[in-house]
Amino acid sequence: MDYYIDDIEEEERLRRRRERLERMRREKQLQMKRRRRMKMLVKRATAVMAIILVITVSITAFKGIDKKTNEIQEEIVENISLKPEVAVAQMQQTETEVAQIPQAERQDSEQNTRQLTEVSDKTVSGEIALAQKTTLDFQFDTTEETESVYSEEIISSNIILIDENTDTVVASKGANERISPASMTKVLTILVAAENITKEQLDDTFTITREITDYSFANDCSTVGFLDGEKVTVRDLFYGTILTSGSDAALGLATYVAGSHEAFVDMMNEKLVELGLGDTSHYTNCVGLYDKEHYSTVYDMAVIMKAAIQSEFCKDVLAAHRYVTEATTEHPEGIDISNWFLRRIEDKDTGGEVLCAKTGYVMQSKNCAVSYGTFSGGAPYICVTAGSSSSWRCIYDHVEIYNQYI
Repeated sequence: MDYYIDDIEEEERLRRRRERLERMRREKQLQMKRRRRMKMLVKRATAVMAIILVITVSITAFKGIDKKTNEIQEEIVENISLKPEVAVAQMQQTETEVAQIPQAERQDSEQNTRQLTEVSDKTVSGEIALAQKTTLDFQFDTTEETESVYSEEIISSNIILIDENTDTVVASKGANERISPASMTKVLTILVAAENITKEQLDDTFTITREITDYSFANDCSTVGFLDGEKVTVRDLFYGTILTSGSDAALGLATYVAGSHEAFVDMMNEKLVELGLGDTSHYTNCVGLYDKEHYSTVYDMAVIMKAAIQSEFCKDVLAAHRYVTEATTEHPEGIDISNWFLRRIEDKDTGGEVLCAKTGYVMQSKNCAVSYGTFSGGAPYICVTAGSSSSWRCIYDHVEIYNQYI
């Protein structure tokens, strides 16, 4: 009977989450419509002001011309000055349409809009987030030149290679099939965290709790090695989340930013919706543990990586080969950690330079990885793979993909 009740509660929780995400999708569509209209109005108003300025300067320059010419110029200015009234009328029409939206949806939309302007507000007050929030939908287009990956030298079952300059798919295989993203999840973890804290907060300390270490131990997660009660910097949590794929660091980061793991996961799913991935990706944890409701695609992971590397701080974390955490009472010399994917691939011939990477493994998706590098004179590419047979084989798959398709 208890199992039955738990199933009902879980189903209700998932239903509420789906409803919330669906509402966010509707809100986003409304916001994009309003933004397009406002951009159009701003362009028109700018053009009108430019014309008025030119004519005003001309009137001043030819002030000594006869009275008839001045009368013609004044008539032109008067006619042109009517243009902004058209823009005002259109804005009033937009406001009328917004007023017709049900109040509940309008309030939700206004609240979401306020959240989207938080970074601008912080910039004005001198508090700049580590990563600027974006609601852009990154779209990677398939072209006639896109190749299908069929190679005995590449083991991975799901593959995508993106030309990041043109946002086109260079090569792919099972790119839109559902996978378990495993610890590639942590790329989104640091992105969401970076969007919600400032540079000054990197020096804050967070106390590792028994709940965090128990979670890591019970789920057999990889860790940095932080101990119960250890006070570590927020900066160390970022680097520990990526370099050693530390669940203790990721859970600490989530708790620091959102107050709880569950609240942070909600923020991650909201970010997926903002990136246009709400229909194909959904997360239940910030570390990448397998769950039937924790899923993504290699296409979606490429989108997440693109968003992450637009933040200089996230890019630095993902590019670090080695890092030593701050000294603590428990670790007086700090903890020396490494990104082994980057250290192992740096001496391989890829035809370029792999700059950033995050690996992952769960039994259901086997070994996976997302990497970013520059090739052919500095051209940036993103590669995501899943379904490889080992951590080393995953690295060699990236080497082969970069060599064969760039």
